[in-house]
Amino acid sequence: MIGYGQSDRTKESYYLSDFVKATQGLIQKLGLRSIALVGHSLGGRVCLEIAFLSPEVVTGLVLVNTMGFAKLAWWGLFLGAAAWTVRRILRRPQPYPKFLTAAGEDRNWCCLEQLPSLKVPTLLVSNRRDPYFSVSGVFKALKLIPHARLEILPGFGHTPHKQQRESFNNLLLSFLNQA
Repeated sequence: MIGYGQSDRTKESYYLSDFVKATQGLIQKLGLRSIALVGHSLGGRVCLEIAFLSPEVVTGLVLVNTMGFAKLAWWGLFLGAAAWTVRRILRRPQPYPKFLTAAGEDRNWCCLEQLPSLKVPTLLVSNRRDPYFSVSGVFKALKLIPHARLEILPGFGHTPHKQQRESFNNLLLSFLNQA
């Protein structure tokens, strides 16, 4: 994802559309005409946007503790602010860019009203206790996405694909083999 990790960060702040355009550019560059997308957190929100914009390309979605179903939880706001402050005091670079919102755009990039338009099989994966996005938002999404199924993994955290790698990989492979 642009602006994260070892990828280029051409600017300090990005709009959702910047992440989407960069990902669509990669898909086009690779010549992919039919894909299942897997995204975590912001990556899940980017996958959703691509599915809304290019439904003919997306054959399935796996959304892991995804942004866009609810506001960022107060605990997540606190954790993010604390980590940002510590890195700033230690003069360490921030590992991710700031998010910008366009005029009239929800600052949490919520997209509940668009979810009923999804026509692809969708697997929602969440930890029982994600400090950033509440499981109640995932339940809302489950009711709105026509071909969705939900898997809630036990435990606390935002990265079930890392914390419970084997369980997650089994879910993912099973879903992709059926999609």
